[in-house]
Amino acid sequence: MSAAAAIEVVAGVLSDGAGRVLLAQRMPPRDWGGRWEFPGGKREPGEAAAVALARELREELGVTVLESAPLIRVPWNGAPRPIVLDAHTVTHWQGLPVAREGQALRWQPPQALVRAEMPPADWPVALALRLPPLLRITPPSFDHAQRPRLLAALQAGDALLRLRLDDPMRARELAEALAAEAAAMSRQRLLLDGTRIDLARALGCGVHLQAAQLRTLRARPVPASQWCGASCHAAADLALAQALDCDFAVLGPVRPTPTHPAAAALGWTRFAALCARTALPVYALGGLTPADLPAARAAGAQGVAGIRAFWR
Repeated sequence: MSAAAAIEVVAGVLSDGAGRVLLAQRMPPRDWGGRWEFPGGKREPGEAAAVALARELREELGVTVLESAPLIRVPWNGAPRPIVLDAHTVTHWQGLPVAREGQALRWQPPQALVRAEMPPADWPVALALRLPPLLRITPPSFDHAQRPRLLAALQAGDALLRLRLDDPMRARELAEALAAEAAAMSRQRLLLDGTRIDLARALGCGVHLQAAQLRTLRARPVPASQWCGASCHAAADLALAQALDCDFAVLGPVRPTPTHPAAAALGWTRFAALCARTALPVYALGGLTPADLPAARAAGAQGVAGIRAFWR
């Protein structure tokens, strides 16, 4: 997508005390009229995103933005022109949101957002709101003795948990035990490798696809209620993951890593450039620790993923 050809749009995510987010209904005859979106509007030429967001929310809702943080940039190649939706979390504001332009407003929990009710470019924002900042990958040596630790990690809610073990039977037994003990929401944060799609469907868990597997599938392998992620290493992988309707991607390696010594490190500059080309939330992987989360967020990532440093 050409940045010059795309319409730059900003959107703000405002949350109330109950954790609900504010949506505004698009009015006909605008494109996607009747659907619910995150409030915002077009950036003026040369206008910074934060300035545009404050102006749009003041004009649209009558609120004063005091503090905001980038959430996700969504490039969307739609008609009649492509757009780039720059969504920010509004962490502090003054005023009571009111519909100053005649639009309907409603507050809704992020988990209750419905894809069919939103413009296509807003759906990745909804996914970014639901996804946690960390993705923990189990060391291949983990076994059933680690079950209490893994269950606690699921229940903490701050991370997805990818179960990646060398022994297929051990992996199956541990997945079944965790799914049986975890509550529904925690179970959804458990990801099984792409070789276990049938088991993931049966247990209500998510699935994590390898880059090579993206070329063999013709449709999303699990229902929308179960997370579907993909390992990616290049722009072509990200395009395939998005075409397959994955919910997120894991992109790396960002730095050299002992688990893939032959893989060339992307570095943060290349990582950021690749992130900017996909509408998916992206986790950074490769030589990282949870302490790298601010750097990853600055590069456009949803969060960070890793193995050893995530279990200390």
